[in-house]
Formats: sequence, structure tokens, C-alpha cells
Amino acid sequence: MSRLFLAFLCFLRILFGKKLPPEAMRFLPEPTAPLPEPVPAGKALPPPEATRPVSKPATKPVTEGKPEPARPAAPPPEDRPRVSAAQQHRDGALAFLALLQREGRLVDFLLEPLDGFSDADIGAAARDVHRGCRKVLDQHLSLEPVMPGSEEARVAVPAGFDPAEIRLIGEARGEPPLRGTLRHHGWRVVDARLPALADSVDRTVIAPAEVEL
Repeated sequence: MSRLFLAFLCFLRILFGKKLPPEAMRFLPEPTAPLPEPVPAGKALPPPEATRPVSKPATKPVTEGKPEPARPAAPPPEDRPRVSAAQQHRDGALAFLALLQREGRLVDFLLEPLDGFSDADIGAAARDVHRGCRKVLDQHLSLEPVMPGSEEARVAVPAGFDPAEIRLIGEARGEPPLRGTLRHHGWRVVDARLPALADSVDRTVIAPAEVEL
């Protein structure tokens, strides 16, 4: 292949972005290492790779701030929602009313119209209600009088008395201590032994309906 034709062929290959033919490779000069870029005047040359110091990772200055304390793990969710104190009191009152109904049928007696019954019939029914309700009180509550003494007795009301314990009837005259007649000695609960309230129970059901089959 003549050099003129070879040169024309190389021109076409370079023009269309193709590799040169193998015949033209022997006319190319030997490859040499690229010369380093000239260093501007006044700038020091970087040290060679063998002697270049190894850079250490940057660390935060101690003065930037204290490390954040570890946050405590969140408590596990409770199995059941919390019941407020008002809800507990309401459920306890309904549960105690259910006891009075179960043992003494108190709700039945109070809701029954008594106009068509004689005094003897009412007295007989009241005796059964009294027996059952007294049983509930004896089993679950211990009571004592707020102000000891028999009814119609003369008593003294001290200064600074608690209105929740003593209720004055009539018009108060003069300064305490006040003198008056004891109409009712009141009641105070000393001990309550109520049963524990079970979960998932409808407290509004005072007594279940009874169906005889």
C-alpha cells in the first residue's frame, strides 16, 4: 500500500471517528509520559506521593457543645386505657346499687307503685327488702355515727365545724359553740370492703332480665 493512499485512508478514518489501520501504526511515534503542568511562579511543588503526609479526619472541637444525652426508650403501650377517677366512682356506685338489688330487690321496691297495695302488704314487702339490704351493708361497709348521741338530745356544735359533717337546721343565733337538738346523728363509713370491679362489664345493667324456659 502506497504511503499516499495510506495517508488518504487515515484522513478518512480520522474524519469519521474510526481507528487507524494497522499499517499506519508503525509510522506513529513511541508513546511518552505526559509532561507535568507548569507550576506558577511563587507556588511550591506538592510533595511526592511517598512522602505526602496522611491527612487525619477532622474532629469536632470540644467547645462546640456537649453530646446529646441518650433519650429513654418510650414505655410500652398499656393493654387497656386508663379509667378516670370519676368513671371509677360512677362504676363503684352502680356496682353497689346492683348488690342492693340482687340481695334486697331495692330497685324493684322503689319503682313499684304502692297506691293499690294495703299497708300490710307494703309492710311485708318492706321487711324482705330491709333484710336483704341490711345484709349488703353488713358484708361490705362498717358505719359509725358522725355525732354520737340519741335523737332529740341537746348537743353543742363547736366553732369551725365541717359543714360536710354537721348540717344546721333553722336559724343560727349567737356565736359558736351553738346549742341545738340532735335530729339525726349522721353516718360515716369507717371501712369499705367492696368487691373488685371486673373489666368489660356493663355497669349500667343493675339486674339482668330473667327468662324462664
